[in-house]
Amino acid sequence: MFVSMLASTVVSTSLPVIVHDLSGDQAAYTWVVTATLLTTAISTPVWGKLADLMNRKVLFQVSILIFVLATAAAGFSQNPGMLIAFRAVQGLGAGGLAALSQVIMADIISPRERGRYMGLFGAVMAVATVGGPLLGGVITDAWGWRWNFFVALPFAVAALFIVQRTLHLPARESTRARIDYLGIVLLSTAVSLLLIWVTNAGTSYDWWSLPTLLMVGGAVVAAVLFVVTELLVAEPLVPLTLFRNRTFSLAVVASIATGIAMFGASVFLAQYMQLARGATPTEAGLMTIPLIAGLLLASVGVGQLISRFGRWKPYLVVGGVLLVAGSYLLSTISYDTNFVVVSVYMFLLGAGVGMTMQNLVLVVQNTADPSQIGVSSSGVTFFRSLGGTIGVSVMGAALAAKVAELVTARAADIGAALHALGAQGAQLAQQLQSGTIPQVSTLPDGIRQIFEDVYAQGISHSFLIAVPFAIISVLAIVFLPNKPLTRMTNSERAAASEADLATVTVAEAMDVLAPATNDDADAAAAADSHASRGTVSR
Repeated sequence: MFVSMLASTVVSTSLPVIVHDLSGDQAAYTWVVTATLLTTAISTPVWGKLADLMNRKVLFQVSILIFVLATAAAGFSQNPGMLIAFRAVQGLGAGGLAALSQVIMADIISPRERGRYMGLFGAVMAVATVGGPLLGGVITDAWGWRWNFFVALPFAVAALFIVQRTLHLPARESTRARIDYLGIVLLSTAVSLLLIWVTNAGTSYDWWSLPTLLMVGGAVVAAVLFVVTELLVAEPLVPLTLFRNRTFSLAVVASIATGIAMFGASVFLAQYMQLARGATPTEAGLMTIPLIAGLLLASVGVGQLISRFGRWKPYLVVGGVLLVAGSYLLSTISYDTNFVVVSVYMFLLGAGVGMTMQNLVLVVQNTADPSQIGVSSSGVTFFRSLGGTIGVSVMGAALAAKVAELVTARAADIGAALHALGAQGAQLAQQLQSGTIPQVSTLPDGIRQIFEDVYAQGISHSFLIAVPFAIISVLAIVFLPNKPLTRMTNSERAAASEADLATVTVAEAMDVLAPATNDDADAAAAADSHASRGTVSR
């Protein structure tokens, strides 16, 4: 997981520089992020389904290899299209890491004890999320952004070696794998069409137009066909029977808001620091530490408390409230907001994510059928990734639209500032008209302040989109059934279920193989009658 998080976060602070160097616009910036999130979301239930059917250790190692090789290949990108493609492949491996790590934990650690381990997972994620942007900023400033994609390779080799030597999972009966390929295609089609529409609507075409009708209509048709397919196939990608479980359904709703908050914050706060406050990539990494500190402290602390006392619901409710507060407060920031105030807002949002993200998976695993632990765990992770994917796309589209609107509104100020710069101003005007994201920290003072203000307003406006989803998340958490955490691992629960089934089967077999004769039945009835009379007389 450290490999996964490091490779993902190390580029976060350098993305504005990367997209600028590759001559990408805001849509390209958004798609560099959403391509990974999209394939992560789509592949997560596939990995989860495979985990219920195949060797989980081998799958885990394969996902590490896919992830790291794609990450390294991204370092050779020559244009935004290549980078987006390699990031999409990277997401396939990330989906495996996200799903399989949760399933493997359920195999060897009970839900009651898993709280503290979830806290450790959160700590690893926090360290990678803190160290990644810092390391990425230093690497970008010192050696260039391409080296960000190679830094995870030595950690990946170490991870593969450690997993091979130390991970020993309980033996499981092998099952013939049947993959729902049609379901994968339909789900990919529905989500992709929706994201492409959200990203380009309002710029490449109007919100109400023929492309909108075709894309949204196609997404709806694909989604309906996906549901029908899942009802008919023998091994569905996302078994719809899972939604009969109230805990799973509500956890899915809550996870969507958590994904939007987590991914949206990591993407747009890096942009805010560099485009609205003129920070370098290294400085941007340092400036997001309050967000990660909140995530780290909340994740580790709450994990320890859940394992110690066995109570989880109060912490999840508080985490949901913090998501609402953090998202709303970040929607009020401007380019000159006191950084201490911004730090408090980031800390609150990070604490909300830390309290809810891993623990929603824990709650679902506590009630899931042992034979469906893979699809149950990956189901929650899938909808969290899907929520993050759609959220980042919508927030990115809102940001692009707001920035375009503000640039048009301040065209006179921008023109005056460029005119004052003479020949340099004409060159800058040509660059700005191309749609490429500017490197704000290098702009001259007069024009820089205008664009800092524009991007600050655009980014704060995008955070407002996360608020209603966070409110829905709180409501879903409040209605989660408050079931105590079991002390049995998933393997022990599966063995216990098989033992119960065996007991019932033996009893039924005795009835079938040795049916009582009429004489035996009469004798048994007489004996029962005699025993009853004797009991009454005594």
